[in-house]
Amino acid sequence: MPRLDDPSAAALEEAASVFASLRPRLFGIAYRMLGSAAEAEDIVQEAWLRWQTYDRDTVRDPPAFLATTTTRLAINALRSARARRETYVGPWLPEPVDTSADPALGAETGEALEFAILVLMEKLTPTERAAYVLREAFHYPYEQIAGIVQATEDNARQLVSRARKRVATQGRETVRPTEQRRMLTAFLNAARKGDLSALEEVLAADVVSYSDGGGAVRAAKIPVSGRTTVAKFVKAFAPTFWTGAELTWVEANGGPAVLATRDGSPFVLVAISADSAGIEQVMWVMNPAKLARIATARPVRHT
Repeated sequence: MPRLDDPSAAALEEAASVFASLRPRLFGIAYRMLGSAAEAEDIVQEAWLRWQTYDRDTVRDPPAFLATTTTRLAINALRSARARRETYVGPWLPEPVDTSADPALGAETGEALEFAILVLMEKLTPTERAAYVLREAFHYPYEQIAGIVQATEDNARQLVSRARKRVATQGRETVRPTEQRRMLTAFLNAARKGDLSALEEVLAADVVSYSDGGGAVRAAKIPVSGRTTVAKFVKAFAPTFWTGAELTWVEANGGPAVLATRDGSPFVLVAISADSAGIEQVMWVMNPAKLARIATARPVRHT
């Protein structure tokens, strides 16, 4: 074991300090790339192991080196994840994270973090997603993005441009969090009562409902679309689904969401995406593996 005055111990302590200061950004990059906090943690841990054993004397810019390492690891991990998601049972939704208390995500920037955006980002290639995340969420210059994704600067600009077009939500502007919370409150009140007319009133005409059970729990295996169809779908399971449920407001991925528990165990997180026309997407995260982290979220009280 090295002594405290051992130069190697001092160097490792300095390396750990540098890494700790950058860890929130590295986790933020990895999570946005993968949509999974658990997988992002694995990426960050691998980046630390590489930093720990690397010849750090040759590194002129530690933040750039670690961002590059993390992004490239995430690109490789996303390629493997894509193969797994092809056999995923039912719709795939991101693992929700508590952004009210997680400095690794909420402290720096909330861009490219919302549920709806993460779902849209699934359309991107791993390299497009990396370029988009680095530019939109962390404002990296194109020259640095090019170096990270191993492309020319012109190609990096094209990657970001293509990604923006594919992620664009038809020019609609999402509502403020307070209005989003009001709509989610109205939706849940109507859903728990099975009130068909009240559900139709808050839903947009082209609303889509996604249920992510991952094959572990009973959930709709395909998206449900259209105001009337979604309203009838929600009404159909109201009598049993909400029995004994306790609802807690949390901040998930930068927006208001509700975590429902029964006998102390979480069974669904409900989040929405909405604009002036009403609720455009309802997202039901029901996969137990994706609820473990958000189950410890700090409750958010609203006045």
